[in-house]
Amino acid sequence: MNPSDGRVALRAWSRDDAPFMAEAFADPGIRRYNGPHDREGRPAAPLTPAGAEATIDRFTEDWQRFQASGTAAGVAFVVADAGSGAAAGCCGVDSWNDEDVAQIGYWIAPWARGRGFATRDVVLLTAWLFERGAARVVLTIVSGNEGSAAVARRAGYLYEGTMRSHAVWQGQRCDVLWFAALADEWREPFRRD
Repeated sequence: MNPSDGRVALRAWSRDDAPFMAEAFADPGIRRYNGPHDREGRPAAPLTPAGAEATIDRFTEDWQRFQASGTAAGVAFVVADAGSGAAAGCCGVDSWNDEDVAQIGYWIAPWARGRGFATRDVVLLTAWLFERGAARVVLTIVSGNEGSAAVARRAGYLYEGTMRSHAVWQGQRCDVLWFAALADEWREPFRRD
């Protein structure tokens, strides 16, 4: 149940990953586009080690619900280097509706950016969801996050439009880009090696 392409592996979170998660969530890029924000788009305080453990505990509960029900909503993976096992980021299923449409999200630690982890984790997660019956997988990206938009395109997602003024960051309204992949037309953009 741990998808891998030989370079990137997805695995369940454990409490041993709490220091990595807490350190990653101190990164301004991760805080900008991921995690909880208030109505004005101000991010929550960076995670403490105890807060990271609580988040991981919630991920573990989500995995248990998935194993009992088969519904993947809330399932989160550690994105890891397949060779060393070093944690590089997170990807997961934000939602899965009654029409079998899943929405995903991800983040990559600063040290791992620009090395292909993001594209590979999106491909692995997308394939995993389609194997479980998703008809459509969507990815939303705040306008201006060009790196994530490039990841979506490299992972075989098509840009479908812009939701104007859909998000808020530091009191400013932001557009959100909408990308999607359909089960009956998506092709993995690279061969697993």
